[in-house]
Amino acid sequence: MRFAIRLTPESEPFKVPFNHLHYLQGLIYRRVQRTNPELSLRLHNPKVPKFFTFSLFMAERREFEYGKPYFYGYGRGYFYFSTAVPEIAEAFLGGLLQEPEVTLWGERFTVESVKSIAEPKRFSGKKMITLSPIAVTTLRQELGRVKRYDLNPTEPEFYENIVENLMEKYTALYGTLPDERDLEFKVLLAKPKRIQVKPGIFQRAWHLIFRARGSEELLRVGYLVGFGEKNSVGFGMVKVGDGKGKAGRGKASQSNVLPVRKGESSIAG
Repeated sequence: MRFAIRLTPESEPFKVPFNHLHYLQGLIYRRVQRTNPELSLRLHNPKVPKFFTFSLFMAERREFEYGKPYFYGYGRGYFYFSTAVPEIAEAFLGGLLQEPEVTLWGERFTVESVKSIAEPKRFSGKKMITLSPIAVTTLRQELGRVKRYDLNPTEPEFYENIVENLMEKYTALYGTLPDERDLEFKVLLAKPKRIQVKPGIFQRAWHLIFRARGSEELLRVGYLVGFGEKNSVGFGMVKVGDGKGKAGRGKASQSNVLPVRKGESSIAG
């Protein structure tokens, strides 16, 4: 299940730092804790799979100033949230609707609406575009020490690890292996990003446009909870293109678009 969260800024323009994923992660955990403290405790356990991801924060219009670590946003701000676990969606989005006033990186917003997005019928062969970069790592020996190494799309291990990671997620979600387990990737465009995960800690990841052919079950898991690693930190979210180079946002009926009023707790979808 996937949702578009639209926010109205208190003032314009508003600043959005390039390294902002940890702020959105904090917002998610705070709202989950507000409505479901038991779930919040489980999600804080590092050994428990999280099964959700989210996109970078976007604005209807952006302006960049050379050399500055942020952009100026105009109009509404928005981001996407996706999960394979209804309990997580209910807790996070219910918390947003109960307390729609949001402060992120010092900027104040009000959650205007939460819209459920229809899931694509098929994934194999479709163009996929990252809404947040994909991170893939491995362990390698370097000067006698084992170090974590950030893989890149020119290395076959990058795709091998993505598939292995998707298999692990699928098994954890459904308790079995998928019927089809093969995937082939074709990258159409790749752009590296270095993103701050938390103060002083950075992750190299990749914005990609790609096609993957093969297991619909594995691709659906990637769509719902993210490709690669660190999904609950905001990495690996993709959207499915419409075949014309533009991202398909899915369709939502008017009944699935929720205006937010303080104190409400129901969610659509």
